[in-house]
Order: sequence, then C-alpha cells, then structure tokens
Amino acid sequence: MSAETAARVLDFVVLLEWDEEAQGWAVSVPAIEGCFTQGDTVEEALRMAEDAIRLNLEDMAARGEPLPRPDAVRAATVSVPAPLRS
Repeated sequence: MSAETAARVLDFVVLLEWDEEAQGWAVSVPAIEGCFTQGDTVEEALRMAEDAIRLNLEDMAARGEPLPRPDAVRAATVSVPAPLRS
C-alpha cells in the first residue's frame, strides 16, 4: 500500500469520567462536538469511543464537512494540594 492510499490515523483526546448514577464510564471527545458514549469498564468505554469517533468522521466526510483537528485539544494534569479539613 502506497503512502497516498494508506489511511491517515488521527489521535483524539477523550475524556473519561465515572458516572455514579450509571455505574460506568462516560466518554466525551472535546474536538468533535456532540461526540459522547459510555462503557461499563474503561476498556469498553475506549472501544465505544473509537466507534463513535469513526462514525462521526465518516458522517462528516460524507457531508463534505472538514474533519476536526485532533490536535486542537490537549490534556494535562494539574496538581494542587488538597485543603485541610477542620
């Protein structure tokens, strides 16, 4: 397969948040408006996110819309001291 025919791989930041009510992991994809999914485990949630992203991108491409820039969203961890309890 030549470089021209090889599929481009896009790496998207996904946010996983524990949903106490649903007892599972809620997933959002900040670079793709309205792209949400969920899973019972982190692994399942990530598989579901991959499917949701792929379907959103295919739909956007079919409508002739520009694909989102996966590098437009960054993730970082910020460490702060926990407040002392009185």
